Amino acid sequence: MSISKNQLKLINSLSQKKYREKHGLFIAEGVKVVEELLNSSLEVVSLYVLESYVFPNHREFITKVSESDLKKISNLKTPNTVLALFKIPKQIMPRDSGLIITLDELNDPGNLGTIIRLCDWFGIKQLVCSKTSVDCYNPKVVQASMGSLTRVSISYMDLSLFLNNTKLPVFIADMNGDSVYKTTLPNEGILIMGNEANGVSDAIKKIGKHTISIPRFGEHQKTESLNVATATAILLSEFSRR
Repeated sequence: MSISKNQLKLINSLSQKKYREKHGLFIAEGVKVVEELLNSSLEVVSLYVLESYVFPNHREFITKVSESDLKKISNLKTPNTVLALFKIPKQIMPRDSGLIITLDELNDPGNLGTIIRLCDWFGIKQLVCSKTSVDCYNPKVVQASMGSLTRVSISYMDLSLFLNNTKLPVFIADMNGDSVYKTTLPNEGILIMGNEANGVSDAIKKIGKHTISIPRFGEHQKTESLNVATATAILLSEFSRR
């Protein structure tokens, strides 16, 4: 069965945030990612599966497609076996409990997808993003999160408002902060990670009382900075270890 022009137009439009918001849908690709999402509380709308592949469940949602049709709707350089459309769930407001990761103007989809996976790995239930951060339903984010998207509650909101109303201690990741290895870390709190190029914005820095950094141990001390996802992994490891 071939994909209709209307289906093709809809699916291709979902690469853009404004159309994801308009239709309330997002794309997921690949057997592993799609199966993870199918086994969650997310609501599937359509499954486009290669004619040669036997997809065992959700037959009522399946449309069999050729390789050429899959290439037309895929966001990948090498299209995978299955592409699915899911409904975007309603956003849940964050609770003032546990360790919360907060992202200030994060731009790179790969970084966000990796941070979502890190949250899942370290048992972080809540991720709060500034409204200017990359959309978690961007196809590249969905791909990079590898299904962890379903196990982390992600909210987009005014960070100043959120941080000014929390009772949790706020920690800002900053190159000039105190060494994380010498800082007393609580069981509950908020860890703020910043923009890839500029770090945490000045407006948000004014709110946080604690700044922490990852010291350099290299002999030459010339590495300018760490990738934000890498830094998040190290800091989460320290919070979890304590």
